Amino acid sequence: MHMSTDEHAHGHDHAHSHDGDHGHSHGLVDRSLVRSREGVRAVSISLAVLGAAAVAQTVVFAVSGSVALLADLIHNFGDALTAIPLGIAFFLRSFRGEKLAGLAVVLAIFVSACVALYETIMRLIHPQHLSHLWVLALAGVIGFAGNELAARYRLSAGRRLRSPALIADGNHARIDGFVSLAVVASAALVALGAQVADPLIGLVITAVILRITWQSWRTVSQTDPGEMDATP
Repeated sequence: MHMSTDEHAHGHDHAHSHDGDHGHSHGLVDRSLVRSREGVRAVSISLAVLGAAAVAQTVVFAVSGSVALLADLIHNFGDALTAIPLGIAFFLRSFRGEKLAGLAVVLAIFVSACVALYETIMRLIHPQHLSHLWVLALAGVIGFAGNELAARYRLSAGRRLRSPALIADGNHARIDGFVSLAVVASAALVALGAQVADPLIGLVITAVILRITWQSWRTVSQTDPGEMDATP
């Protein structure tokens, strides 16, 4: 049966529109699934790395009693746990959930700063003698290595997935790594006879955590997931 020109054009347009929409829809779903899987993998691996480092530092703290290490340890545990709401948001493929998870990251950083400040003040009021300084220095190195590995993985994934929350968490971990090196400095200064150096460095670490809190808040609050520049 012969089809008129108008009928043929209509059929062609309809088929083209349907195929285009169908393919486009599947493309969106696929990208969403890929983003979800990569996000979950990134936070899971970083959680495992930071969790292992925090457990190792806990053992050393039980032996040494360093408040500088405690401040770093509390923060590392908090940093590891912030991966949980972020991982859930990626799993659910929820931009809103990812935004809320980013805010949860900021809150966790702030709480860890408050706890670290309290412990530091208590140690200034009630000084304690530090022991096993070489083990304490080792704990600082462990903290630095764990945070740097987690930071690299989070930052790489965060830029690729255009996730402000993951970027904020990555920058947070990177700075935490250098904070962990402050624990090494604490051990060295105490070994030289400056016992007060430990709580004083604890105060410095607390100040750094508060600065991270502000920077992370700006990153998460001013940028929506998927809209940030992917370049480093």
